[in-house]
Amino acid sequence: MEKTYTPVKEDFTLLDRQDLYTDKNFASQSYWKGVAIHFFKNRRAVIGLVIVLLIILFAAIGPSLNEFGYRDIVQYRNENNKRVVAKGISPQIPALHKLFTGEEPEGNFGSYTFLFGTDDLGRDLWTRTWYGARVSLLIAFVTIIIDMIIGMSYGLISGYFGGMTDNIMQRVVEVANSVPRLVIVSVLAIFMPKGIWLVIIALLLTEWIGMSKIARAEMLKTKEQEYVLASRTLGARNGHIIFREILPNTIGPIITQVMFSIPTAIFTEAFLSFVGVGIALPMCSVGTLIEDGFNNITTLPYQILPPIIVLALLMLGFNFIGDGLREALAPKLEDM
Repeated sequence: MEKTYTPVKEDFTLLDRQDLYTDKNFASQSYWKGVAIHFFKNRRAVIGLVIVLLIILFAAIGPSLNEFGYRDIVQYRNENNKRVVAKGISPQIPALHKLFTGEEPEGNFGSYTFLFGTDDLGRDLWTRTWYGARVSLLIAFVTIIIDMIIGMSYGLISGYFGGMTDNIMQRVVEVANSVPRLVIVSVLAIFMPKGIWLVIIALLLTEWIGMSKIARAEMLKTKEQEYVLASRTLGARNGHIIFREILPNTIGPIITQVMFSIPTAIFTEAFLSFVGVGIALPMCSVGTLIEDGFNNITTLPYQILPPIIVLALLMLGFNFIGDGLREALAPKLEDM
């Protein structure tokens, strides 16, 4: 009969902690920390983030950097010491003024500096451009946050319960998606005055559909996983399972959709204001400024440049951020 050996203390050697080696590439880290690392490694995403943050900063503080409000008509004293309205003054650089108008700048602008010039009514375009960007961003963020909550909840509930509930809810989505946006805006314009609320409600009625489809797809992919079945077995309620168990694991694609929906909302607001059913004058947005510049493009062509550049940069910046988030949330094997 063989004897069994009993280990004793002398058989073991205590390994000093400093002799331990941990491969940093495989060190444990949180999911969102990994997303942030991948995002900031993406040069285009960082450029887009910087562009958007700079425009938000100027939209926040730009209108307060001079003494004129967005509706103030600027007056100044000319060379004959007479007070006149600064109508259609191009950016206060003599060479640019001559380039845009073909004429030498008239009068003495005194202490006034019109970096973007003035419009045909004598209002400072610097103030109006950044105030308009503030209005457009406010509309976009408010509508997208509300649409995210509505669409996300709708899609998660539809995908979770499935069956007849899912069929009915998806038929509602198909009907809502089949109605053109311009028809919705036209109907709203009959019953509502032009302004911010008309644009916000028009966006609320249309932008939630894309969110709901993505949330439903993520729910269908996730609801049969083990942790969901374990929660259901332990008696968790449906609301707890949907919003406390499944939602945190599906939020990544929804955030990516939000980043792509913000420029869509900004462009939609600009389009509605451009065609005359958006922001009501004298309040301005990027769309109303583009409309004013387009109407005066033959006489005052410089007016259309600031709002178009701001709109283009916003669209570019948010799309770069969306691309970066999409790649960070689902990185390719060669990027890991």
